[in-house]
Amino acid sequence: MTASMKPMPNTPAPDRPEAVRTATPPTTPPARTPQAAHEPAAEPAAGATVPRPAAGEPQAGSDLHTPVIAWFEQHARDLPWRDPDAGAWAVMVSEFMLQQTPVNRVLPVYEQWMARWPRPADLAAEAPGEAVRAWGRLGYPRRALRLHGAAVAIAERHGGDVPAEHAQLLALPGIGEYTAAAVASFAYGQRHAVLDTNVRRVLARAVSGVQYPPNATTAAERRLARELLPERDETAARWAAASMELGALVCTARNESCARCPLASRCAWKVAGKPPHSGPARRGQSYAGTDRQVRGKLLAVLREAVAPVPQAVLDREWDDAVQRARALDGLVADGLVEPLPDGLYRLPHS
Repeated sequence: MTASMKPMPNTPAPDRPEAVRTATPPTTPPARTPQAAHEPAAEPAAGATVPRPAAGEPQAGSDLHTPVIAWFEQHARDLPWRDPDAGAWAVMVSEFMLQQTPVNRVLPVYEQWMARWPRPADLAAEAPGEAVRAWGRLGYPRRALRLHGAAVAIAERHGGDVPAEHAQLLALPGIGEYTAAAVASFAYGQRHAVLDTNVRRVLARAVSGVQYPPNATTAAERRLARELLPERDETAARWAAASMELGALVCTARNESCARCPLASRCAWKVAGKPPHSGPARRGQSYAGTDRQVRGKLLAVLREAVAPVPQAVLDREWDDAVQRARALDGLVADGLVEPLPDGLYRLPHS
């Protein structure tokens, strides 16, 4: 997708799972103001020697901010939630949808969602089952219920406007540490460490000199991310968006494009010869034959139905009766399916 940068206005108009995120949604922060003393230093002249830290030794954030932000200004994708007129609700919806789901799958669902529910109150006024239905095949449909719950809370507690304060965002149902920081940063241009898998991978390689971050986010990673934050709010927001985009497009989990990376000359992992991963085995994701697949098949039937569905109809979707029953029980326990008398099932109405 061809990128075209659009500046975010200077005033304001659930935790992310650890699976590799294939695309990032940050709203473009405000245009940069003239550089202050604590801002990133200018890029060295061509051919100048750039100090290279030893692998595992943190380097000054100012060595990272300027080249990554400059790269972002040229290469960031043009995505609807980055439009300066999109608003905080658009950012929040995109953040929920992009958890473990690539941007090309998110875009059509996002566009339909925002056309139907342009404000949190519009979604809050409908049954949670409608959110599950509109979620389609994005996967992990509990995200739809959490987003609906957050919309209800926004309508009830905040007059229908997504709150700007980080603490208020964190208090919303279904909003965790990552999502609160992402919305505050990308929608409102605030200074927060926005640490998804893409950012973690960029910091692991460029700063810590290792191929991959740990399987789960550590306190040391959070501390490093905070230490590397630019001091100015708008620059910190731009750094968060830029480092995330770099991890999504260039510093990818596999087949990284070091030749296109603005940090290639100072990346601790590349300077060390790109040593292979030596930590615990990285988690893979399977789908075929799993309970997740069965749940998806059962939920697809209910999404398409205009009336409650008999048990016998669901039974035709999977041969293994034990696995099918387990998957259906899990959907009911998660609030994604509502059982009715006489062996009927439907999407949740309340």
